[in-house]
Amino acid sequence: MTSVLAIVFVLGLLIFFHELGHFLVAKVLKIGVKTFSLGFGPKIFGFRVNRTDMQISAFPLGGYVKLFGEEENDFDPRFSEAEDFSKRPPLHRMLVVAAGPIFNLLLAWILYFLVFFNVGQQMLTNEIGGVVDGSPAQVVGLKKGDKIIEINGRPITYWHDIVDIVSNEKKFPLKFKIKRGDKILLVKITPRVEKTKNIFGEEIKVNRVGIIAANKWVHINLSAKDAILLSFKQTWVVTKLTFEGIVKLIERVVPIEDIGGPIMIAQLVSSQAKAGFFDLLALTALISINLGLLNLLPIPVLDGGHLLFYSLEIITRRPLSPEIKKTAMKIGLGILIGLMMLAVYNDINRLMGPNIK
Repeated sequence: MTSVLAIVFVLGLLIFFHELGHFLVAKVLKIGVKTFSLGFGPKIFGFRVNRTDMQISAFPLGGYVKLFGEEENDFDPRFSEAEDFSKRPPLHRMLVVAAGPIFNLLLAWILYFLVFFNVGQQMLTNEIGGVVDGSPAQVVGLKKGDKIIEINGRPITYWHDIVDIVSNEKKFPLKFKIKRGDKILLVKITPRVEKTKNIFGEEIKVNRVGIIAANKWVHINLSAKDAILLSFKQTWVVTKLTFEGIVKLIERVVPIEDIGGPIMIAQLVSSQAKAGFFDLLALTALISINLGLLNLLPIPVLDGGHLLFYSLEIITRRPLSPEIKKTAMKIGLGILIGLMMLAVYNDINRLMGPNIK
């Protein structure tokens, strides 16, 4: 039951916030909003607020905001001609469309803030837990239990500080200041360049000195200001990584078998719900970023497709013909259905094992 409620909570929050972006920007620009719906299909429940029908519909995998003037020859006595979406300049229409994905990123930031402010951070200490045989660190005599307190004059507090400096520094050797018991040692280490694979499976070169972190963690409580700044950073990092992942998928660096659909999302949500509420919020933030970026893809039917139409309208100084739009929308719908089918197939394949055909 907890898993079901968690899935409903996550999907409802993602859909609501996305559509809220469209809704609020349309309202700010004084564009008529006919319907705000969570879900597609037949209406299950609804009411009217300030000329807008608020409703919950039968099929929960999505939602929509219906604007006055979106359809050809639209007529509704609730709205005036000045509120017609189709008669607004392209920039207004682009702002309304882009607001959905932007609100997905805003939601991610809010959720990360809630996580960091309430849970804080768990950080690995600067203590060495092991030294690789034959490595540069072993050559200069580093040992298990040593604490790295400075590299090239830069103070070290946590393990990620070590990783950042060793990975990004270009001038060698690196000057390490080590605390061993009551003693302070100074050593110079030239990292060894090694080949490894990044998260996308690409071969890359990295600097390594041959030390392993001790599995010792410290908990850091964060102020509201620190949580705000860190949530911005986390949202940016995950957004950048997600964008790179989409590009790698298009380039076929990431195999299409890695595409996940609703079944995988439900499994992840269920798992994180059992781990804890704030784990669930962190996953929801991740999904929200993915949803926002995917919606910006220039595929007709998606928000990115509409942004492409309006961009072409600005360039050509005239709207695309209804025939071209209809054809493009059909193609876009076909692509979207194909991607959904592929995602569901991958989900089932993961559930049933590699032998499914």
